Amino acid sequence: MRIVSLNANGIRSAANKGVFEWLRKHKADVVCLQETKAQEDQLSDPMFRPDGHHCFYRDATSKKGYSGVAIYAKREPDKVLTELGWDAFDNEGRYIEARFGNLSVVSMYVPSGSSGDERQQFKFQVMDWLTPIFDKWLKSKRDYVICGDWNIVHTKDDIKNWSSNQKNSGCLPEERAWLDLLFHKKGWVDSFRAIKPEAVEYTWWSNRGRARENNVGWRIDYQVVTPSLRDRLKQCSIYRDERFSDHAPYTVDYAD
Repeated sequence: MRIVSLNANGIRSAANKGVFEWLRKHKADVVCLQETKAQEDQLSDPMFRPDGHHCFYRDATSKKGYSGVAIYAKREPDKVLTELGWDAFDNEGRYIEARFGNLSVVSMYVPSGSSGDERQQFKFQVMDWLTPIFDKWLKSKRDYVICGDWNIVHTKDDIKNWSSNQKNSGCLPEERAWLDLLFHKKGWVDSFRAIKPEAVEYTWWSNRGRARENNVGWRIDYQVVTPSLRDRLKQCSIYRDERFSDHAPYTVDYAD
């Protein structure tokens, strides 16, 4: 099973840059998108319903053209969920879950706090609120793959400029401590680190300057899985050859 996660930074923009041609060749079983930046009625072109895929969107209702997540799946899900129960989060279009038997694949977009203190405080609230939800998922005995832009780096190997970003959103000690809690105490597995424990690779580069060209990046896009899936992690890759977004697609192959 192959799962791809990508923050598209505008699905229509990514489409114009060839993302759907790449996805067609890449032959993913499930694609999780974040930051679609569109309402579903704006995506009537057949390209937004790739051949052979069941497509599901969760748009932002609080602000049109903002955030938004999607899941494309070759196999029709048994169930699709789009709300976690907090309007402030749900209405920004930040969660969609597709269930296939005992497997749940989630496309999630954790808020950024880079625009100012108000959004950073909302991000902290989201982190606190998600923790018991993740606990519930772990206790459910379901297999979970949580794909998405988490807007947080975890270690020094996940960001080019570690020291200079200690006071910046996405690299704050409180944010990284939350990932410590999830990965080291709760048991969630960072698929990339499980497969490539020593690798230094990034999934996002600022549009400022020549960050991408110089590989001044951050690894903030994840596929976080339940411990039950650790032994089924086969290989992973971050695709940089083409530029569909300021993020790169992150692919994980799972053993059947």
